[in-house]
Amino acid sequence: MDKRLDENQREELENKIKEQIENHNKLLKNIFIILGGVIVIFLLVYLGISSMRNFEYKGVDFEIEKYCDAKPCLTFYKTSIPINYKDSVTGKIIDADYNIYLRNNPEDLEDVLINGEVNFRENMVLDINTENLFCDGDWVIAIGNLQNLHILGINLIAKNESEIRIYVPAEQFMYVDIRESNETSIEQLNENTYNLNVNNCEILKATERLMLEAFIQANN
Repeated sequence: MDKRLDENQREELENKIKEQIENHNKLLKNIFIILGGVIVIFLLVYLGISSMRNFEYKGVDFEIEKYCDAKPCLTFYKTSIPINYKDSVTGKIIDADYNIYLRNNPEDLEDVLINGEVNFRENMVLDINTENLFCDGDWVIAIGNLQNLHILGINLIAKNESEIRIYVPAEQFMYVDIRESNETSIEQLNENTYNLNVNNCEILKATERLMLEAFIQANN
């Protein structure tokens, strides 16, 4: 037998349903407000951390990367240079970034003074007059870093005293003599000849200062 609700009972039931719906809506609203607040906080924290990892130095963008797979942690300062190359399979021209990593903070490299101006040429001829700058493997890293300058159109050439070589035309060559000194600095001797002075085995600092100058000039 069907039980019918009178008008008062029906109104009371409708009011209860309406109240439940309102309560559910308030609960959902509060949940969305809390969720939105959490998302905003997360984004602020993410942007804060990201801004600490990324910075600009004299027009060149850098990103700080840390690797702690083994102690002590290694910190690198990465800059990316846009390049394009032809895919050997498809033949298409592909845009990409060429990443270069420095071990020293670019701001700290300001300590390495440049006496004169650095005029980069198509070819950089390196000379070294001592074995004291091998520096527990830092020499290998330093020269490997300098080779990355080919991405800016600068070829690295090791000067070989055992062969007779004439570097012509002269305007396409710059000469860098890496030598021990009581100060780490870059010294211009004439229009295309430089001393890369290294004190206390700061070979990485000296070469990275030269690289940084190349980045700045290329960016400008």
